[in-house]
Amino acid sequence: MGHREDLLEGAKRCLLDKGYARTTARDIVAASGTNLASIGYHYGSKEALLNQAFLEVTEEWGDAIGESSGVEPSAYADAFERFEAVWGQVIGTYETSRSLWKLQLEVISRIDDDPELRKAIAGPQQEGRKGLAENFQSLDPETDPEKTRTAGLVYQALLAGVMMQWLVDPETAPSARDLTDGLRVILENGSPRKDG
Repeated sequence: MGHREDLLEGAKRCLLDKGYARTTARDIVAASGTNLASIGYHYGSKEALLNQAFLEVTEEWGDAIGESSGVEPSAYADAFERFEAVWGQVIGTYETSRSLWKLQLEVISRIDDDPELRKAIAGPQQEGRKGLAENFQSLDPETDPEKTRTAGLVYQALLAGVMMQWLVDPETAPSARDLTDGLRVILENGSPRKDG
């Protein structure tokens, strides 16, 4: 690997170990075996490097969930069984991904004060939604963009809420069965939507 890749890998390790605000340029240099001048040369600033590293760490988690889940959504005839299987897999990663979830919350808390960070994550957030819809529902964004978009929005909202509950109190956080049962209650007891 060259300095650019070394810096990115070092920054990813620092983000997961120390978080966004506590990672210094010197930390990144120490973790990457490079030098301070490399950061400016390859990324322009420490913040630009950290933003890129954050996006990559998040994308890697999404790819790993999709690849290792062992859950093939199309294998389930029952939508509730599929939903529970998918969420069982996601929830199963929370303990090993705890540092990533803490990082996600920290980064979100910074976006009002950092317009560059907001810009950096806006586009990838939309791509992440598509990925969730593809991985969790087997939807194809090319053939069914609207279903992919709306399913991705719901999965992303659920993911953020469940993640926060697991970070705060894993003992009372929802299980895959809780989420499935809750979805059943909502759908079975809900009133039809009135247009207009």
